[in-house]
Amino acid sequence: MLGVAACLLALAAPLVAFADTASPKLTKYTKQVDESVDRALAWLAKSQTKEGGFADSYGRTNAVVALCGMAFLSKGYTPASRPYGETLNRCIDYILNHQRANGALDTGAGGGGMYSHCISTLLLSEVSGMVNPERQARIDGALAKALKLILAAQRLKKYRLHQGGWRYKPTSRDSDISVSGWALMALRSARCNGAPVPKKAIDDAVQFILNCRHKTTGGFAYTPRGGPGIARTGVALLALELTGHHGEEVTTQAGNYLLRPLKGGGFIRDRHFYYALYYCSQAMFQLGGEYWERFAEAMYKHMFKTQQKEGWWRHGSAKAYPTAMTVLALTVVYRQLPIYQR
Repeated sequence: MLGVAACLLALAAPLVAFADTASPKLTKYTKQVDESVDRALAWLAKSQTKEGGFADSYGRTNAVVALCGMAFLSKGYTPASRPYGETLNRCIDYILNHQRANGALDTGAGGGGMYSHCISTLLLSEVSGMVNPERQARIDGALAKALKLILAAQRLKKYRLHQGGWRYKPTSRDSDISVSGWALMALRSARCNGAPVPKKAIDDAVQFILNCRHKTTGGFAYTPRGGPGIARTGVALLALELTGHHGEEVTTQAGNYLLRPLKGGGFIRDRHFYYALYYCSQAMFQLGGEYWERFAEAMYKHMFKTQQKEGWWRHGSAKAYPTAMTVLALTVVYRQLPIYQR
């Protein structure tokens, strides 16, 4: 990855290749995707504060700052490219400036706990090798402490079916699929980037995710023995696809579960809509074929219609979070983030 990053540093503008050239149904959306993403990124850049946070109700948490940073990366922008290089650097510095003594990348009370920590760890891993030497030295130090915290939280003795996963606090004895999905993505990214992450940590996380499978429907639950849902199935499908379970029965059944809401021209419905959108888009892209084609077409139609003319999407009082999540869902076809390569 460092070799790729070194090449990217020399670029003055993002390299973007729309990856769905084989599908006439999807290539007709290319221009709309580009225009939609460009408007969203322009709005995000304008809404960033001097300190690196974003001006809304959740925009000062490390998690949202990291998601916004990954949104710029997903279109091919790097910390050295224009016009968003400094926007990205402010995101990185904001996260580095909010690491606590125990290694937690969290802004504190209300900052998201292990959610914030794992998402922030993922961003730092993804930009490692793309920044100047001074910032790289800070990332190296922060990542070492951040990964140590994630691995220590996983190794705690937990309830039988919860072993291998994570929860809101690093001291929790139970686990949920949502936090575990982010933790697994962070570990996988770091391991691919050369960090000493044991393969057993990845394998144990995958086993926890499989413990959450709802065998009757093929969907996945928030915790073992719970009921299935759209967002949690998206988390599981992406995690399994990225860890070597591509095209297996367990993943195709999860893909079928995610296609159900699309019948009759509908789209996914979930209480955590933008979270579900992000994970389901990434997951169905990994599954590929008709799964991705059917999901993508429904997604494009729905998200283009709901984007505001200024470029943002809204969830309650928040704009930065849903806008970043939507950009990450739309830009999966560009294959710019190393963690989401097929």
